[in-house]
Amino acid sequence: MPGLIKFRYKYQADSCVCGRITRTMQKLVSTVHAYRQLLDEVDAWFTTCLQVGGASLACRGGCSACCRALFDITLLDAWLLKAAFTRLAPGTQAQVLNRCQPRLSELRGLWPDLKNPYLLNAFPEEGWLSTPEEDQTPCPLLDENGYCLVYAERPLTCRLHGLPNIDISGEDFDGTACTLHAGNPLALPEQVLHWRFREVFTQEVDLFRGFTKELTGSSWPELDTFIPLALVADYNAVDWHNFKL
Repeated sequence: MPGLIKFRYKYQADSCVCGRITRTMQKLVSTVHAYRQLLDEVDAWFTTCLQVGGASLACRGGCSACCRALFDITLLDAWLLKAAFTRLAPGTQAQVLNRCQPRLSELRGLWPDLKNPYLLNAFPEEGWLSTPEEDQTPCPLLDENGYCLVYAERPLTCRLHGLPNIDISGEDFDGTACTLHAGNPLALPEQVLHWRFREVFTQEVDLFRGFTKELTGSSWPELDTFIPLALVADYNAVDWHNFKL
């Protein structure tokens, strides 16, 4: 299956074990497919908001004002991102990796023990859950025109940013909005803007737990990284079945 990691199980290649690995891979592929479907639903909500909002909303192709600084993404998002990255032309991959190297050096200065697969959860959360607002370093996956090179496989947070995330119950998961909008997104009809965010976020957590269970043998509540770290990581070199933070 293109883009999926090869498992490094230290077992003899007998038929029983091969069958177990095949079943695990099938479950993993199914979980990744289900997550992609969830991302498609998020995109559909966002697109509807843009269609209704028209010129009052600034989010359009080529606008990359929010694609700055570091923000954490889940290992599941990183998995899809890495798979899409490996399908880019070799020269493009090299350029992106060159843009990642300063970030890797910076983060290794903060956390000398940071190593492949470059997951953040072994380090204090206050060091990576929030980043300086003045950091305007562009995402390494932006091309010269401000377009994302792997737009179809971008993380969930990239798909949600720019509009308020208000549940149909009225619960505000993130009421902030991009300041570049000509109008106020909160003026959108409630039946358009308000969406089933609680249900979607619950599904995301469930899928992530299933993904890590199938990948590592244990269900992890959180495994996070940054986009530049996901791109330089070698997930094929990780013995996921024996993975520990």
